Order: sequence, then C-alpha cells, then structure tokens
Amino acid sequence: MAATTATTDDQERGLARFAQRLAGWTEKWFPDAYVFALIGVVVVTLAALVNGSSPKVVANAFGGGFWDLAEFTLQMAMVVLTGYVVATSPPAARIIDRIARVPSTARGAVAFVSLIACSVSLLNWGLSLVFSGLLARAIARRSDLTVDYRAIGAAAYMGLGAVWALGLSSSAAQLQATPESLPPAVLKITGVLDFGDTILTWQSLLMAAVLVVLTVVISWFSAPQGRSIRTAGDMGVDLDDTVDPPAPATRPGEWLERSWILPAFVGLISLLWLVFQFVDLPFLKVISSLDTYLLVFVVLGLVLHGTPRRFLDAVAKAVPATAGVLVQYPLYAAMAAVLTGATGRGGLSVSEHLASLFTDLGGSGGFAVVIAVYTAILGILVPSGGGKWLVEAPYVMQSATDVQMNLGWTVQIYNAAEALPNLVNPFFMLPLLAVLGLRARDLIGFTFLQFMFHLPVVLLVLWLLGTTFDFVAPVQP
Repeated sequence: MAATTATTDDQERGLARFAQRLAGWTEKWFPDAYVFALIGVVVVTLAALVNGSSPKVVANAFGGGFWDLAEFTLQMAMVVLTGYVVATSPPAARIIDRIARVPSTARGAVAFVSLIACSVSLLNWGLSLVFSGLLARAIARRSDLTVDYRAIGAAAYMGLGAVWALGLSSSAAQLQATPESLPPAVLKITGVLDFGDTILTWQSLLMAAVLVVLTVVISWFSAPQGRSIRTAGDMGVDLDDTVDPPAPATRPGEWLERSWILPAFVGLISLLWLVFQFVDLPFLKVISSLDTYLLVFVVLGLVLHGTPRRFLDAVAKAVPATAGVLVQYPLYAAMAAVLTGATGRGGLSVSEHLASLFTDLGGSGGFAVVIAVYTAILGILVPSGGGKWLVEAPYVMQSATDVQMNLGWTVQIYNAAEALPNLVNPFFMLPLLAVLGLRARDLIGFTFLQFMFHLPVVLLVLWLLGTTFDFVAPVQP
C-alpha cells in the first residue's frame, strides 16, 4: 500500500500534486465550516460597531434575526435528506447497476460519471451526491474494468462543483421565488423572481451547458491511466453494498410497517394534488415552489422504498448529512439581520455602505465579474449551499438596482460563482465521502484541477452574457 502511494505521488506532478499538498495543509489547519460561520458573525458585528451602531442595536438585530430562516433551514435540510432517500431506494439501486455497465473504458467511465453527476445535480444536488457516489462504487466493482477510484470519486462530486446552483435545487433561486422565505428587508429590494427570471433564462441554460461540457472534458483528460491507476482495492475500500432483507413481521404493527398499501395511497393522493396544481396555476409558479419540490421528493422516496420501514431506515441514514445546514443557517440569518438592521452613522447600515461600494464599480459585464469573484472568495471561507445569499442579497441586489443590472441575472451570477468554492473546500464532499469510503484529500487534487479551468471560464461567460440583459424593476408580491 505504501509503495503504491509513493509510486503514484512520484508520477503525479504539476497541478494535481500541488492540489493534494494544498488539501493536506487545509485539512490540518482549517477548522470546521461552522467555525467559519461563527467568524462571520464576529466580522459582521465588528463592521456594524465600526459603522457606528451601538452594542444594544447590534445585539438586538442578532437575536431578532436568528430565526428568520427557520422555515428555509428546514427546507434546505429536506433537500439533502430527500435526495439521499431517493438515491438509496431499491429502484434507484437497480438503475445504478444498469447504468454502471455503460462505460467501456476507464477514462470513459470517469467522464461518464462526471456527466451523470452534473445532469442529476440540475434536479437535486443532494440526489446527485449520493446517486453519483453509488454509481462510482458500482463501476469500481466491475471485474472487466480497472478504473482510478480517486478520479471517479471526484467525478461523482462534479455536480456540486459545476452546475448545481444553476438547477432546480438552487437555494438562491428558490428563495427569490418564494416570498414567504425572504426576510422583508430583502424582499423590498428584490421583489419576487420566479425561475423564468433566473435558472430558466436562455443565458443561464447556455452557461450550464458550457460548464457541463467543460467538466466532462477535464474529467476525461485528467483520469489516470496505466500504472498510475489506484483502484478501490489499492485504497482499502470495501465495495460490498449487500443489504440484508428486513426480518419477517411478528406482530400486526410490524405488518403495517412492511406493507406497500399506505405508501401507495399517499403517493396516489400526492400525484392527484400535483396534477391539480398544474391545472390551476401557471407552470413556472408550480415548479418554482420549494414546498412543491420537497413534497414531491418526500413522497417519491416513500413510494420508491415501498414500505414505511424501509423509508424510515433510509431517513435515519440520511439525517447526519443535514447537520451542517441545521446549525449554520440560523447564523446566516443573524448576520443578514445585523448587516441590514443595525444602522449606524447617518442612519445607514453596513449593507447600504456595501451597496454604494459595489455601485461605484460600474454596471454590465464588469459588475458581474466583480460580484462573482467576491462571492467565490467568500464561499471558500463560508460554504453554505446558498444560504449566505441572505447575507449578500441586501447589498448585492441593491447595487444591481443602482447600476441597472438585471436582478434575475444577478442571482445567477451568485449561483455560478457559488459552485466554484466547492471544488476547493471539502465541506459538501462529506456525504459523498461517506458513500465512497474515502477522505477529502483523495479527491481534492482532481477537483482543484477543475477549479483552475472553471474559474476563468465562469468569469468570461458571466461577463459576456451579462451584457445581453435589460434591467427590469422589482415585482412585489
């Protein structure tokens, strides 16, 4: 094992080797992402005090805003949970086994998993993580194909590092389409923006397509070959995914737990409700609703698992993956409240001063690049899955209004830039690493290489497409 590692390290040079050294340094010195959120509270508090706010005003804003995102926190936790539950259902497992037989070469397998990860992440980023991870394991189990387990594991993560925030589970886009989830201060600035203003514009769809192609191409060319390949066996990973069937029922209550009747009934009535939603409401309004999205995935998970017992067992396994969302989002809500509500000298808040700063930077494509770089840098320090949009939205969207930048595209600027830090910060790798049986340092070399190419391409595309929009005044609910 040690000899294999040494040989691989000697053969892997350049960006990949540098990225692995960087990953080792960050794993040693960087604290948990929650600590970064706490640091954010300190920074925002100090900024408000420097701005002239009194300690009482800052403390009241912090406490008063702490639970502003309670509903959205639960919703985002459910995005992760439902994606995990659907991906681990028996029908999904059968689909994964069939898909795993498609690639015919090791390099093609890595690129294929990358494509699947990106495609599924446009539907649900939690589903992408687990589904792609299980697909990587299934391909690695093939006796007729020798694939590098690190490269294919990194490919399974590409949905989170490339396009997830441009898809249906985008936190920022979901927030902007759901007025009851937006703090009043943000809603007043942005109004309501449904998916037709954000992720479903032709510019956003084009950007997603460009990034998917770029990701797949890099995955192909960066996949190790020959003696450089390290298999799951080389890395000591057990690929046996056999699940023992549930024990037979011994009492009436257990019979109900193992019956398909109740899930079928709930699935039927949910399907009927969804049909009426599309009949009674505009299409974009229905698919832009986060509540609708989550209801469909909860019921889909229940139906696919077949029985309440299997569904509840899957939920129990999924719960740990939601921990980061549950404890971080209240801090983001409090930070947003301090930024927008703690006024200082001249009656201005920190967010209003930041809005003036970004306004001075100019409009059109240049504004897009500056906001993207700022968002990416902040995302490296504070990974959030989009929750920090509530922190940035007050001043970013006010700045966009001041320079007459399209507000829907401003959300997409944030979304495209929000995905970039995931390629260098391992926070959102955690659910995938649990599936793969690997450590972050095993994947970072490949994801960092993707980051090196994605960063300039994202900035260029945002700059070019930002010039194609006209400004539209906010629409209040």
